[in-house]
Amino acid sequence: MNEKPDGREFLIRSRATIAGVDETLREEVLEGGGIHVRDGVVVAVKPFAELAADHPDLPVEGSADAIAFPGLVNGHHHSGLTPFQLGVPYGPLELWLPQFRGMRYVGHRLDTLYSAIEMLESGTTTVQHIHPGLTGDLDSWTDLSDKVIGAYRDIGMRVSFSFMIRDRNQLVHEDDEPFLTGLPEEDAAYWRPKLAANKAPVASYMNWFEARKTVWSKADPDGVSWQLAPANLHWCTDDCLTAIFDTAKRTGSKIHMHLVETRLQAEFARTTYGKSAIRHLADLGCLTGNLTLGHGIWLDANDLDLVRECGCTICHNASSGLRLASGVAPVNEMIGTGVPVCLGIDQAGINDDRDMLQEMRLAWALHREPGLNTFRPSAGHVFQMATEHGASTTGFAGRIGRLGVGKAADVVLVDWSDIARPFVDDRMPLIDALLQRSRQMAAKSVFVGGRKVVSGGKVISIDRDAVFEEIGAMLSAPLSSTETEARERTATLVQHMARWFDARYPEENRTAYRFNAIAGQA
Repeated sequence: MNEKPDGREFLIRSRATIAGVDETLREEVLEGGGIHVRDGVVVAVKPFAELAADHPDLPVEGSADAIAFPGLVNGHHHSGLTPFQLGVPYGPLELWLPQFRGMRYVGHRLDTLYSAIEMLESGTTTVQHIHPGLTGDLDSWTDLSDKVIGAYRDIGMRVSFSFMIRDRNQLVHEDDEPFLTGLPEEDAAYWRPKLAANKAPVASYMNWFEARKTVWSKADPDGVSWQLAPANLHWCTDDCLTAIFDTAKRTGSKIHMHLVETRLQAEFARTTYGKSAIRHLADLGCLTGNLTLGHGIWLDANDLDLVRECGCTICHNASSGLRLASGVAPVNEMIGTGVPVCLGIDQAGINDDRDMLQEMRLAWALHREPGLNTFRPSAGHVFQMATEHGASTTGFAGRIGRLGVGKAADVVLVDWSDIARPFVDDRMPLIDALLQRSRQMAAKSVFVGGRKVVSGGKVISIDRDAVFEEIGAMLSAPLSSTETEARERTATLVQHMARWFDARYPEENRTAYRFNAIAGQA
C-alpha cells in the first residue's frame, strides 16, 4: 500500500507536453514543455528551459524526444487474466459469462497484478475496477477487496473499487430456483449452494461497503476510491436498486451500472416492465448525476434524452461490444445529445490485452460513419474520453485527467521517434499523431502521484517477470479433481442455459442488427 504520494521533487523534460483538450476539443500543447513535480503534485507546467534555469539542481526525467500527457483512465475493468487465456472463447454475453464458472483462478493478488502491468505499460494510471462479485462471509469479502486494492497500490495504480451486486436471476432471466428445478437433480444440487454463496442480503452489502469505504478513505484517500455497482437491471430487483442508490446518496458515492449491453437485456426490460431499462430506472428515481452506465449499446434516442437530463455518464467499451457480438454503441448520438462518454477496456481489448491507446484508436475508427459532412468523433473527443471524462467517473475528479498546477503528477511519456519514424508532417496535430501512430504498449515512462512506476517501457514497481512466471507455473499444473468437475458441470450448465434463452427469445422476434444505428430505429 502506498498511503502517501512520492515526496520527491524533480522536473520532467519533453519535446511537447499535452495538458489536455480545451472546450473546442483542440489539443493544449506546450512545445519544449517541462513539468515541475513536488510531493506527487504538479507545481508548474512551463517551457523546460525556464524550469531548468530556475531549478538547476533538481533531477530531470524524460528527454527532448518525449511526449508527455496525462495518465489515462480505464473506466470499466473486471479482472486480470483474460477469459480467452483461461480457455473461454469469445461469444454472446449470455452464454459467455456462465463459462467463467469453469475457469481456473490464480488468486486475487496475482490476477490483479497481471492486468495492472498491461495497463501501466500502455499509459493507464487509474482504473475503475468492477469486481465480478463477492462470495462467502464478510471476512472473505474484506480479504478479497484488500488483496485487489493492495495489488493496485503496490504496483502504483490508482483504483476506484466496486463489486457487482445481484439479488436475482444469476443464470438466466428468471429466478434461480425455477431454472435449477429444470436441471438434472445432480447438477441442481451442485449449483444450488454455489449460487447461494454469491448472494447475500442487500443490507449486508451496504453495511460492509460503508465500513470498508470509511477504512480506505482514511488509509489512502489519494489512491483508493470506492463506489457501488448494481450489476444490471435483470440481476437486481427494484428494492435492491433503491437501497444501493439510497446508500450512494447518503455516503456521497458514485455508482457504476451495466445496462442494455445486449439486445436480450433491452428485450428483458420491455418484456418485464413494458418500457425501456432507462425509463424504468428514471421512474425508480435511480437516474442521478453520480451514475455511470456501462456499455449502453441498446439505448435509443428517447433513452439518451433521459440520460442527458439526469447528468449521467456512459462508459463506452468498443472492443467488448465487438468481441462479444453485443453491437456498436451509438456513441455519435451520445455525443450529439450532450451525454459525457468515457472509455473502458472491459475484460480485454481487441488484441486480448489492456492497451488503452489501442482502445482509443479503435473507438475513433469504429464511429466513422459514411458521408462527406457526417459527424465523427475527433482525436480530441477520444482523448477526452480516456482522460477527463474517465476521471469524472472514478471519485478522483479534479485531481487527475489533465496536467496542470495542483493536479496529481500522473504523467505518461512516449517517444516521439517511435511515433514519427521515419517522418510525420508537422501539419498533423500532435494528439492525432499520438492516437494514430502509437505502438503497442507504448509508454516509456509512467509516473503516478510522482512515483515512477514504468521505466524503459517496463513496470519497475514490482517484479513483473516473477508475476508472469508464478502465474504460468500455477496454470500449467494439472487440473485438480475440483477444477475438472467445475469444467464439466459448467459445460452442461451452458447447454441448458442456451436452450432456455432460445425458448425465451426466439430469433424471429428479434429486429435486424444495424451497424452504428440507435437501437430500435428502423
